[in-house]
Amino acid sequence: MSESMTIQGRELFSEDIELIRRLMADNPDWHRTRLSIELCQMWNWRTDKGQLKDIACRSMLRKLDQRQFIVLPPPLRPGNHSRQILDIPHYCDPIEGVLDDLRPIEIVMVSRRSENDHLFHCLMDRYHYLGCRGHVGEHMKYMVYDHYKRPLACLLFGSAAWKTIPRDRFIGWNAATRQGNLKLLTNNTRFLILPWVRIANLASFILGACLRRLRSDWSARYGHDLCMVETFVDRSRFAGTCYQAANWLKLGQTKGRSRQDLHRKLKVPIKDLYVYPLTADFKQRLCTVG
Repeated sequence: MSESMTIQGRELFSEDIELIRRLMADNPDWHRTRLSIELCQMWNWRTDKGQLKDIACRSMLRKLDQRQFIVLPPPLRPGNHSRQILDIPHYCDPIEGVLDDLRPIEIVMVSRRSENDHLFHCLMDRYHYLGCRGHVGEHMKYMVYDHYKRPLACLLFGSAAWKTIPRDRFIGWNAATRQGNLKLLTNNTRFLILPWVRIANLASFILGACLRRLRSDWSARYGHDLCMVETFVDRSRFAGTCYQAANWLKLGQTKGRSRQDLHRKLKVPIKDLYVYPLTADFKQRLCTVG
């Protein structure tokens, strides 16, 4: 490997790859989790709350294995590790009328493996065209209910795109500051209004309500602030109307490639890029080194 590469937000050099290979050769009895924990400790790769980034490290190792830089030991539990989606009974009769009919609307932060979490994944898997079976890295899930406790919507915020020209030009940062400050961004990777819910202005209302609490929720869970949110809207499916109504800024379009497009051959739908700043000084904070 003649140049560095960035995986899971960590820049890797040839000596890092050699270290991983040496650790596996010297410790053939180590499983993948043990290897990732040892690497995190050696690199002091931790969250802002001091926890080892074990899940991110394991994802990085799998990607290195897929790209044939290393050969990982077989997983302890071979097979399909995608999350088992439970079939949770839920209300699905038509919900129509006006927004005031639903108030007060409750937005619930979803905790892992809770009742809301199972319902969240059931609804996303069944009704969102991309599905939703698992998450790597920092993320936040929300369930939205009306005052009758009927589910209305689900939202997922996760890792921001590593790089995208319209966003990076808008912020004005360089590669080094982007690497250091990307954690101050999050991506609204899923937004589902349940298909039987037909309420005008509900989607933009929910977006606004979520963004008003997102920074404090994120800081409480992960120990650091957020400055901006981004999202990518598939132009072949959606017009992005709710993001426009919620005052998101449209910055441009993607080039029809994905983050998995290592050889510039994989074509995916072109998407519109929207962002929403959460702080007045977001550009200054995102471009500050250290």
